Amino acid sequence: MRQLQPTKPWSLLAIAVVSGVLAWIVARLTFGSLAPLPWTALPALVLIAIGEFSFGRNIGPRLHGRPMARPIEPTAVPRVVALAKASSAAAAAIGGLALGFGVYTIPSIGKPVPGHDALVAALTALAAIAAMLAALYLERACRAPKPPDDEDDLPSSNGQRGRRHR
Repeated sequence: MRQLQPTKPWSLLAIAVVSGVLAWIVARLTFGSLAPLPWTALPALVLIAIGEFSFGRNIGPRLHGRPMARPIEPTAVPRVVALAKASSAAAAAIGGLALGFGVYTIPSIGKPVPGHDALVAALTALAAIAAMLAALYLERACRAPKPPDDEDDLPSSNGQRGRRHR
């Protein structure tokens, strides 16, 4: 079975850059015929960020066996990691789209429609960054605890247990 690898920041950056360039191109070609940007993505991204951050704070102690924490099902952890990886990539894509659209609208910020779109794009990009960071936090909280150091249990030269001297 293949082990899940941690999400690489450069891959999220690549997703954001590609989606940002695509959004800028689409905005440049079709801005006059587009409807104003809606505010709906902003609360959705904020709720996702809050939910994933809360989930990460809950699952970390449960996974690491902290006192008074209810244990978690081992089969649930890969699902949570998959959710975190997918939502960090989606947040990077949405953030890139918002930034690309915002970069296009900034030169015309004094006009009513581009000004509105620039504000919505900037706030959506910030919410997407928050959601991406929360997803990375959740992914990090799901890391398996490190096994105990085996050197602590090796007998030393004097017959006592403890760290090996070199």
